[in-house]
Amino acid sequence: MIDPQFQERYHRQLILNGFGPEAQQKLTNANVLVIGAGGLGCPILQYLAAAGIGHLGIADADVVSLSNLPRQILFTTADVGNRKAESAKNKLLQLNPYIKITVYAEYFKQEQCIEHFINYDIIVDATDNFASRYLINDACVLMLKPLVLGAVSQFEGQVAVLNYQSLNNLRPNNYRDIFPTPPQANEVQNCSDAGILGVLPGIIGTMQATEVIKLITGIGQPLIDQLLIYNALNHKILTIKLQPNLQIKTPETTEDFIQTNYEWLCNYNETANLEIDSIEISELLFSNDVILIDIREKDETPKIHQWQHLSIPLSTLETTINELKFGKILFICQSGTRSLQAAKSMSNKFPAKTFLSIKGGINAIV
Repeated sequence: MIDPQFQERYHRQLILNGFGPEAQQKLTNANVLVIGAGGLGCPILQYLAAAGIGHLGIADADVVSLSNLPRQILFTTADVGNRKAESAKNKLLQLNPYIKITVYAEYFKQEQCIEHFINYDIIVDATDNFASRYLINDACVLMLKPLVLGAVSQFEGQVAVLNYQSLNNLRPNNYRDIFPTPPQANEVQNCSDAGILGVLPGIIGTMQATEVIKLITGIGQPLIDQLLIYNALNHKILTIKLQPNLQIKTPETTEDFIQTNYEWLCNYNETANLEIDSIEISELLFSNDVILIDIREKDETPKIHQWQHLSIPLSTLETTINELKFGKILFICQSGTRSLQAAKSMSNKFPAKTFLSIKGGINAIV
């Protein structure tokens, strides 16, 4: 006999033609891990919890910041400074107290993937950087886990269902089939630098949640081996059929996977000698020959108040850098991406001078 509370809570899904109690029970029995509780993760988690996924895993080591709130609508102003994963769990259990939620307030590396992926049926990538995407993809391939991928930038988003093991014995597509070569360091700006329309992660995240539900229940036609590209400015959708690239390899053993350096793979180490940690700033600024330059645009916030600095937007930096008398220059931007680009560019232009980028930018300080 169906529990009355169960029946009332999920009534609209239970009466849905082609869904019914059988599909709802599949959701109850499912285990889904969502990596990232940010712009994509919030709508994914909300809709999966509301739909009745029996066990949700939430992996995120970050804390809620004020700039998150326009797109991470699971959180409120009162959550600023709190762990995203824990805050998300508290909100989701208020939404649906009949599900189980496991929190991993840590960054997932190889060891965490190997330890935890085994406990889940589907992995959902809601991260915002290439190193994490390649890492999660390779772990899913190694451990035969289907992956629901989402990505957003400015006004455009992407969704795909990857590594789904079908019965035809053909190798399923994975993330490396779409992007066989990781982008160069700073080739693609992140949301902190390029900006993003606040509603876009909600749209893409909801699509990802839909794909998870379709995979679990068997309804509809999931985006298996397909890449959906959505443009929020005109609501145009392009769906591309993916083909496996048999020349592309992923780590074939656990040992190979653990030994793969994903930050190096994505060229993060290419400019490692140009970066300093935010805690080193004050010490360096005691020197008379060091200049701190904020290369953000004039209207970007928050402003820097704790150190003397110059404000020179990246767009005008090359034309003004010659006018400065300096020994070292520290560049800072919102997240460290543009400042690293500036440090690399100026180092190539003036190899006898020292240019440094503050790792993590303003986001690492406030």
